[in-house]
Amino acid sequence: MKELERKLLSELMKNSRRSDRELAKAIGVSQPTTTRLRTKLEKEGYIKEYTIIPNFSKIGYTIMALNFVKLDPKLTKNGIEGFRNAHPETIGKDPFGVVLIQRGMGLGYDTVIVSFHQDYSSYDNFRNYVKHAMGESITEMNVFLINLDEEKNTLPPTFLFLSREMLKSKSKTKE
Repeated sequence: MKELERKLLSELMKNSRRSDRELAKAIGVSQPTTTRLRTKLEKEGYIKEYTIIPNFSKIGYTIMALNFVKLDPKLTKNGIEGFRNAHPETIGKDPFGVVLIQRGMGLGYDTVIVSFHQDYSSYDNFRNYVKHAMGESITEMNVFLINLDEEKNTLPPTFLFLSREMLKSKSKTKE
């Protein structure tokens, strides 16, 4: 990724509502150049979507859940691929606020599901649904619940710091 593309992506992460004219001024190029760069970033998959980060508690979600899942080690590569393809679609059909299902590693788990819930009862329904719908694939599931109504001593979700770090890490690699 070229430096100018990184700058544009960083600016979009800070605030994607800005016009191409405003973005051009921020990165020091013309508006047509910015439009071409943005279109290129979209086509190449660097930009997946434009969205907002709402105040979750104000719109009725009081719990964010980090659901740590351990998949059955007997699953073959095809079984894991089937799990990956089928379950996001299955969960997406139900009224749960799932924002991420991702394979990974750590704490003895290999998948994480990040979800938002109106209250504990809503979370409990989600957890029961996951156990029922994916029970054959899952050997263990644990959760870390976050109270979104608690605003003291927290940093709400933001891409601001990541956008700054993205530019710093690139400049460090040049040195």
